Amino acid sequence: MCDQLFNGMRFRLLTLVDIFTRECLAIEVGQQMTGEDVVQTLNQVLQDRQKPRQIFLDNGNEFISKALDKWAYEHQTT
Repeated sequence: MCDQLFNGMRFRLLTLVDIFTRECLAIEVGQQMTGEDVVQTLNQVLQDRQKPRQIFLDNGNEFISKALDKWAYEHQTT
C-alpha cells in the first residue's frame, strides 16, 4: 500500500496477511520498499510460522525482484 502525508512525503506499507485465518502476520512501513525488504520480513515471519505454499502479490515494484524470486524458489513457494 502507498499513501502520502499532509506535507507531500510518500510512504509505503507492506502487509502480510494469512488469508485462511485472516491474521495479519506483519506490517512494515518505510519510504521505500525493496524486494530485499520483503524477503527480510518473510524470513522474520518464518521464525514463528511454517513456510507458505503460495503467495499472492499485487503489482508493486518490490515484488518484481530477483531477491523475492530466489526466496520463493529456495522455499518451494509459488
